[in-house]
Amino acid sequence: MEGLRLIVGLGNPGPEHARTRHNAGFRFVDALAERAGARFGAEGKLFGETTKVEVAGRSLWLLRPSTFMNLSGKSVVAALRYWKIEPEQALLAHDELDLPPGVARLKFDGGHGGQNGLRDVMRLLGHGRFHRLRIGIGHPGHKDRVTSWVLGRPGTEDDILINRAVDDALDVLPLAVQGDFNEAMKRLHTSKA
Repeated sequence: MEGLRLIVGLGNPGPEHARTRHNAGFRFVDALAERAGARFGAEGKLFGETTKVEVAGRSLWLLRPSTFMNLSGKSVVAALRYWKIEPEQALLAHDELDLPPGVARLKFDGGHGGQNGLRDVMRLLGHGRFHRLRIGIGHPGHKDRVTSWVLGRPGTEDDILINRAVDDALDVLPLAVQGDFNEAMKRLHTSKA
């Protein structure tokens, strides 16, 4: 399988949304940019902020949509078209209610699982054939509490766990970038008990 050319962090723009559970995707691309010593800059025609980094000897684009989560597709599709990147060469990092904090999972294709950023991207692409990095934020226990949960900030312990999941994902990213998704998944999905 081809390697990655674009990594998108899904989240909501603005300081009031920084560090919320819903912004786990931003947390991932921010950590990646920081490791690479790269800075994001606004890119109006892509409705987001972009930067370029080197991973495993390959250069890839990072994108932080400046649209709200439920309109992420506008930015993602604009970037794919502008850089002539196939959806299969993109990885979308996002928060995942169905995984506990501290757990990150790679996945290709499938549904949106109620994640509004993925839902919008799939609506505009007409399919879900792209890679996802699902960063666990846990579930509040009842569907009526999901909105306030995802838009809230995690407690100290969960915050540390989410950061650990981001670090674990960054550690296997070079494999994914080179197209060795099976090995990346195997390493990421094997629990470090």
